Amino acid sequence: MYKKTTSYGRGVHRPFRPSFSKSRRSASSRSRNGRGRQIIDISRFINKPTSTEITPAFVPKHTFGDFAISDQLKKNITAKGYTSPTPIQDQIIQLILEGSDVVGLANTGTGKTGAFLIPLIQKVLTNTREKILIVVPTRELAIQTDQEFKSFAGGTRMFSACCVGGASIGKQISELRHYNSFVIGTPGRLKDLVQRKYIKLEQFSTIVLDEADRMLDMGFINDMRLLIKGMPQKRHTLFFSATLSSAIEELIKEFLTNPKRISVKTGDTAKNVDQDVIRVGTKSKMELLQNVLREKECHKVLIFGRTKYGVEKLSKTLTERGFYADSIHGDKIHARRQRALAAFKEGRINILVATDVAARGLDIPNVTHVINFDTPMTYDDYVHRVGRTGRGDNKGKALTFVD
Repeated sequence: MYKKTTSYGRGVHRPFRPSFSKSRRSASSRSRNGRGRQIIDISRFINKPTSTEITPAFVPKHTFGDFAISDQLKKNITAKGYTSPTPIQDQIIQLILEGSDVVGLANTGTGKTGAFLIPLIQKVLTNTREKILIVVPTRELAIQTDQEFKSFAGGTRMFSACCVGGASIGKQISELRHYNSFVIGTPGRLKDLVQRKYIKLEQFSTIVLDEADRMLDMGFINDMRLLIKGMPQKRHTLFFSATLSSAIEELIKEFLTNPKRISVKTGDTAKNVDQDVIRVGTKSKMELLQNVLREKECHKVLIFGRTKYGVEKLSKTLTERGFYADSIHGDKIHARRQRALAAFKEGRINILVATDVAARGLDIPNVTHVINFDTPMTYDDYVHRVGRTGRGDNKGKALTFVD
């Protein structure tokens, strides 16, 4: 465990207090889109992998060489270290190449972004006038998707614009004045640029709605409808979600035409994540957290809090107590969020404290622990938090503080 060399005395200190009192919890028990906080059975936070459980190795039906994609694209796939398709890539790439509307239902960390980028890049290579709109819920995921696009599209003379809130709109407008085959962004900023007429939706015949369930939760349904409505009626729509509720089913009916459904979900949470609870009771929550963080196997830790204020305060408290920590949340300016995320990915800090903005879609390699310092609002939020560890064949640990 990384620890600063500064020594601290054993004097009395004020206990760390959460960002809300019991009297404030009821007032904050609803998110801004009216989603109520669920009472979650604590047993759902506990899952002990059994060493006797043997999961058969996945054998794909295709190789990347089987797909009708360009040699340059195959070369870029190899350069990224991809040796064979993941389950969702194996099943969905060919459907997208054939022009089918698709619904992809998959756990996090399954290679979903590559599953739609690879065939869509080929689509543009086949028809250079084709323009693709990719809509995602958060700026971090938009930036990550744009970076993935650039790595897949190297040497193709294909360009993208990344349009997210919290960043300079002037720079994004400047980028949009050039020809971009891909425009990737968050719903609010895309809507703004459409209304300013810098994005002309009638020019786009393909749209990707990634993490659609999260966009619905965040209240972006009207923005999504505006984007869809402005596009040609005959369009290619790709819809990805980690969960499938009745509301999501209604969106699928509204947005897609005879979609092919691909589900590679193997369960709510990965089998190789050891999940357990930490009972607080009368103990100091902060002291319990420090005890966990001092364990030698805590190499890279993602801590989730419920409020922006609480996340920032917890990050500062950990830093003051000698840990290498930083935070990401909605009140932090875009550049500082990106610096914190980069420092965590590159190992310059090994603790990142976050609100649920970081829980969806982000590809943060080798996270050893997810700690729910505050219990999630819903079980779906829990699933996506836990999905940050135990990705691929790696093992992970998830701990949830409960009263």
